[in-house]
Amino acid sequence: MKNNLFIAFEGIDGSGKSTQVNLLSEKLKAAGHKVYVTCEPTDSPIGAIIRNIFKGRIETDHKTIAGLFVADRLDHLQNKTNGILKKLEEGFTVITDRYYFSSYAYHGAHMPIEWVIESNRLSAELLRPDLNVFIDITPEISMERLNKGRSHIELYETLDNLKMVRDQYHNAFKLEAKNEKIFITDGNRALSEIAEDIWESVSAIN
Repeated sequence: MKNNLFIAFEGIDGSGKSTQVNLLSEKLKAAGHKVYVTCEPTDSPIGAIIRNIFKGRIETDHKTIAGLFVADRLDHLQNKTNGILKKLEEGFTVITDRYYFSSYAYHGAHMPIEWVIESNRLSAELLRPDLNVFIDITPEISMERLNKGRSHIELYETLDNLKMVRDQYHNAFKLEAKNEKIFITDGNRALSEIAEDIWESVSAIN
């Protein structure tokens, strides 16, 4: 395994990304890694605007949301205080809950995916993950989990939309297969089984 890694977790809402991020973080720490966990949208001012849109406090269109994510992602990478590139330079293994494949999937469901990929090209050129981990669940299971665990359903969190998003994830993986390392795991299984699959995939990075 490389000394320090950049790993991006992907999946539709309710896929269990956050849980698996934490489990992988603990395993990496036990293996001697310094680990920095982060997420998108970030807690930056741009990220705050995105979160307010998701909560229905600000109304805008899908293209504007896609553009805000491009800006938030570039700041996420290059921020001089806690940016991903800085953390990697400091020797941390960085795990992010969502990266540009989330944009490809969620925004590609509402506009040409080629435009979304192109608009994120600078981020991809700055830093591609050592591994993109996609936890695959059905949209029906996603909605079941969201309805159990949330008092408020956000923008994008509808069955029809999540079906389109999941399709766009798989479409994006095909389009970017030559450029990216992608690991897809069945998220409908026990947490421990998923975690073991992910650990094996991460351990194989060199």
